Amino acid sequence: MALPSEQLLLERFMKLSIATAVLTIVLKVLAAMLTGSVGFLSDALESGVNLVAAVVGFIALRIAAKPADANHQFGHGKAEYVSALVEGAMIFVAAALIIYTSTLRLLNPQPLEQPGIGLALSTLASVLNLAVGLALLKAGKKYRSATLQADGHHLLTDVWTSVGVLVGIALVALTDWLWLDPIVAFAVGINILWTGYRLLKESLSSLLSESLPKEEHAEIDARLTELEDEFDVLFTSRRTIASGRQRLVYLTMDVPGEWTVLAAHDIADRIEDNIDELFPGAEVFIHVEPAGTVHRRILRMP
Repeated sequence: MALPSEQLLLERFMKLSIATAVLTIVLKVLAAMLTGSVGFLSDALESGVNLVAAVVGFIALRIAAKPADANHQFGHGKAEYVSALVEGAMIFVAAALIIYTSTLRLLNPQPLEQPGIGLALSTLASVLNLAVGLALLKAGKKYRSATLQADGHHLLTDVWTSVGVLVGIALVALTDWLWLDPIVAFAVGINILWTGYRLLKESLSSLLSESLPKEEHAEIDARLTELEDEFDVLFTSRRTIASGRQRLVYLTMDVPGEWTVLAAHDIADRIEDNIDELFPGAEVFIHVEPAGTVHRRILRMP
């Protein structure tokens, strides 16, 4: 669960994302209406998905911030991955609409009107999306927020989509190749489909209790090796779970058989503090066993 100040900051980023989505939709819809371009229309549809996703993400952040309760004893962190899953599904719907619309226009090409104004409006929307998308990605990585990272990736995908549309519409205006407008829109739809697939894949992996990244495992293992030498203990098992921004670490620790329960408990507390120094807010669970016990497995996976 995020700290109150951290949660407030994350919610501010989501509000920024929502405001940006509204503004870019207005700009892109105007561009589509003024030009009659199906390429601009496809770009506006993707921004519409951005808006819905940002609202869903904001709600998910609120849910994920709730403390653990009787029915959710490990907190509500996975709500963020549900949000990313919903966003991935919406991307698929938007892609289908774009591909359908572009196919109809390809069968019946139409000339563009006022392409210069449309290009200017779409360029402004792209600059806004680029700035906010980079900010969301940076914050998402810093605070381990799946919602912010998903939204940031989506906005940057939107930027690349818009760049492709801008180039296509500019070529239509210069060459009068009317078929190019729906071809660009169709390409946008295919690109969005790929983005949705990747997002769904990542979200499903996280919902299935994926372990922490290998880099974090390496940090934990390095610290455990130091602690083994310092406290004369042996860690025979290490398992982890990533639950939203929450880290869960499960350890099995062998201690000298002559130790008292109080001594083992004291060392376990100090080890938990060490892991918390590495990853503030991590929940550490340590199972203590006397040295010499025959274990069914020694598990310290990469």
